[in-house]
Amino acid sequence: MLRPISDRSGEGAREAAGSGLRDGASAARGVCGGLPRKAAGARAPLLQGFLLWRMGPRARRVAAAVRAGLGCRRGGGVDRAGVGAEGGDGPPAESAPGRGRRRRKGRAGAAFRVLHGAAGGGGISCVLQNGEIFEKAGVNVSVVFGHLSEEAVQQMRSRGKTLKTKDGKLPFCAMGVSSVIHPKNPYVPTIHFNYRYFEIEEADGTKLWWFGGGTDLTPTYLNEEDAVHFHKTLKEACDQHNPELYPKFKKWCDDYFYIKHRGERRGIGGIFFDDLDWPSKEEAFQFVQSCAKAIVPCYVPIVKKHCHDPFTPEEKLWQQIRRGRYVEFNLVYDRGTKFGLATPGSRIESILMSLPLTARWEYMHSPPENSREAKILEVLRQPKDWVH
Repeated sequence: MLRPISDRSGEGAREAAGSGLRDGASAARGVCGGLPRKAAGARAPLLQGFLLWRMGPRARRVAAAVRAGLGCRRGGGVDRAGVGAEGGDGPPAESAPGRGRRRRKGRAGAAFRVLHGAAGGGGISCVLQNGEIFEKAGVNVSVVFGHLSEEAVQQMRSRGKTLKTKDGKLPFCAMGVSSVIHPKNPYVPTIHFNYRYFEIEEADGTKLWWFGGGTDLTPTYLNEEDAVHFHKTLKEACDQHNPELYPKFKKWCDDYFYIKHRGERRGIGGIFFDDLDWPSKEEAFQFVQSCAKAIVPCYVPIVKKHCHDPFTPEEKLWQQIRRGRYVEFNLVYDRGTKFGLATPGSRIESILMSLPLTARWEYMHSPPENSREAKILEVLRQPKDWVH
C-alpha cells in the first residue's frame, strides 16, 4: 500500500513514492509483464524497471528541481490519483476524496496526489502553482490496470486495432510519465512531454503492446534560434536509432496538434508517435529512453535564456490569448484527455493538470499585420522545417 507523502524530506518522499509504485507494479505484473527484463535489471519487477528505473526518477527529479528552484514548499495528502496523459491513451485510475495543499504568501504552492491500494494500480500527481518562473507546472506518474471502457475500445479500433474482447471486457495495463509546464514570462515557451507504455490482453490470451509519446513546444512569441535548438536536440535523440524517425514523428506532431476550427497548430511542434510496436520491444524501449533524456537539454537552456526577459502588459495579454488556444485543443481534440474523461472513476484533477492556470478569450481578436504576434501565427498555420 502506498504511504502518504506529507511534509517529508526529499529523500523520504522519493522513497515513499518508489515503494508505492513498486507495490502497484507488483500487483499489475499479472496483466502487464512484458517489458524487457534486461533494461530493469534481473531483480527489479518489470513495471518498476520501466517506470522507476528510467521514467519515475526522471519525473521526480524534474519535480524536485521545480520545488527547489522556485521556493516551493511541499504539500501533503492522500488521494486516488488517476493520471490522464495528454497526447495519447492516458492511464486513468479510481477517484476518491482527500487532498492536501500548503501555500505561503509570495511563494509557490505544491500539491501531491497519491493513489493507495492495490486495485487499479496507482500514480502520483505533483503540481506547482504561482512559482517565480513557472505559473503552473505538473508531473504525473502512473502504473494502472483494469478493463478498458467501451468508448476507449472504440477509440483504439478507430486507429486500426482489431481488439478481441471477452464478455465485453478487455484487460489492459498502462504506465507513463507526463508533464506540462506553463511559464509566467511570455518569452518562455510552454513545454509538454508524455511517454507511456500500453498493453492489452485479448480474449484468446494474445498480448498487444505499444509505446507512445512525444515532446512539443508552444511559444507565445517566435524565437527562431530557440526553435532550431529545440528541434535539433530532438532530432539528435531520434537519429541515434534511425534517421527516418525525426521527420516522420515531426510531421505526426504537426498533424496531431492541429486546432481544426482555428486552422492553426497549438505550437511549433516537436515529435509525436503512437502505436510504436517495432522493430522490437527492447529497441522501442531504448528509443523512448533517448527521447526522455532529451527533454532537459532541449528546454532548460531556453528557460534560462528568457526567464528574466522584460515584458509588457500587452505581451502578457497575448500569452493569455494563446493559452486559450492551448485549452481549446486539449478539451476538444486531445486523445489522452478524452480517454481519461471517458473512463469511469478517473480522477479529473489529474487529467486536467495540463491546462494553464490562466487563459483568456477576446471576441474577434486579431493581431496587427506584420506584428510579432502575427509572425507566430504564420508559423502555426504553415509549419516550418527547423533543422535543414
